[in-house]
Amino acid sequence: MEEKRNSIYGLVAEFETPEQILHASHSAREAGYIALDAFSPMPVEGLAEAIGFHRTRLPLLVLLAGIFGGSFGFFMQFYANVWSFPLNIDGKPHNSWPSFIPITFELTVLFAAIMATFGMLGLNGLPRHYHPLFNAERFALASNDRFFLCIQADDKQFDRVKTRQFLQSLSPASLFEVEE
Repeated sequence: MEEKRNSIYGLVAEFETPEQILHASHSAREAGYIALDAFSPMPVEGLAEAIGFHRTRLPLLVLLAGIFGGSFGFFMQFYANVWSFPLNIDGKPHNSWPSFIPITFELTVLFAAIMATFGMLGLNGLPRHYHPLFNAERFALASNDRFFLCIQADDKQFDRVKTRQFLQSLSPASLFEVEE
């Protein structure tokens, strides 16, 4: 049975209205399914919460990268102007921190922006050039007028027969398996 379980990506139920997909998503979460994904041609209020979408660590990563970039910029200038090659310019002290602010700010923004870009790509699992759902014939309607709920086969509670019966109980317009 383990071989069959890994040969499919998941079971997908097709719904006709936003209310149906929202109800199905809530029901699937209440039934204990965790590895869910929902697809919709338009935003459906409450759908992200219904499938268990959680907050991301990206803001924390961007903050830490910004702090690192700012610290790096400041200490790079401090090292160059105080320790490595101190110059007496117009009688000012070697550690004249106001002159360090522009580069410190720029490196803060640079490191934060780089982390935001690559962190977003990494946390989203991108670039992903292939997704099994693209092979499903009816899935093309997800960008048109249909709503899809996918319970992935890697869910702990996933059982091909029981999950199929559960999705059938939600009265979908159609139900199909998606192969890997």
